[in-house]
Amino acid sequence: MARERDDHDQYERPRRHTKPRTKVRPNYDDADTARVVTIDRGRYAVTLDADGRAVTAMKSRNLGRKGVVVGDHVRVVGDVTGDEGTLARIVEVTPRRTVLRRTADDDDPIERIIVANADQLVVVAALADPPPRPGLIDRCLVAAFDAGMEPLVCLTKSDLGSADELVAMLEPLGVAVVVTRQGGELDAVRDALRDRTSVLVGHSGVGKSTLVNALVPDANRSVSYVNAVTGRGRHTSTSAISLELPFGGWIIDTPGIRSFGLAHVEVDDLIRAFPDLQDAARDCPRGCLHAATEPECALDVAVADGSLAAERVESFRRILASMNQRDDY
Repeated sequence: MARERDDHDQYERPRRHTKPRTKVRPNYDDADTARVVTIDRGRYAVTLDADGRAVTAMKSRNLGRKGVVVGDHVRVVGDVTGDEGTLARIVEVTPRRTVLRRTADDDDPIERIIVANADQLVVVAALADPPPRPGLIDRCLVAAFDAGMEPLVCLTKSDLGSADELVAMLEPLGVAVVVTRQGGELDAVRDALRDRTSVLVGHSGVGKSTLVNALVPDANRSVSYVNAVTGRGRHTSTSAISLELPFGGWIIDTPGIRSFGLAHVEVDDLIRAFPDLQDAARDCPRGCLHAATEPECALDVAVADGSLAAERVESFRRILASMNQRDDY
């Protein structure tokens, strides 16, 4: 028997997913551009490119799971007055020039982006208290080469130890080195950082925050002290922060690290940072890892015929080996 129509039959139930999806996306060309200087519990401190105004922002939902990191250049909309209690929105992250990555360990598949858009990685190592760890220096150099960043090694506390051995170790790689001492002049450091965006990386207690406070007088970064028993520094910086240098450029201070995982770096990525070695390595057999144990590595042939310096190949192989050696202290 046919069902009798009632008054509700004239209203059709709306079908699901009937709203047409549009491919038109919002245009943010007129949005303010800014630099991310630090991140704290989901709030992003940015400085506007136009006038350097400090603004607090949140990440827009349209970015999804896309991460925003210190050093990112972003577009912001909403309340950009910077007044207390106001909140802008980050709606777009512009393409990154460089990305500095690390993994927690060498077998950790998850890459963590430390900072973006830095063009110089400054490896800070103390010559004493705590003693230098060459293995960590080498690993940081690998990360710099992989990221396409120029490395600089800053050796601190030269009043407590000699820099000669480390300077000699780094010389064949062509890595620039600056040496500082407690209360000493920092002209060489300023020259190396001027008009560049530099990120500081190193163990706790090596003097990163002390260096930042000397270069940026109003930075007020907390400094740590080294445990006399363990020889380790205490973590005082809990998040990365980007600061404008009064003499031009930016400096990014990062929390102290105990290890620098390189699971994301391949041998071919590393050798690209050494054009002379890469040219010679083109004659290597397929699958060659360029280590000293490789039976037919073209780097050894180049050393034998004098087209490559043995010291440079040895130094390259040292940092290559650091990719497979755990450096956790």
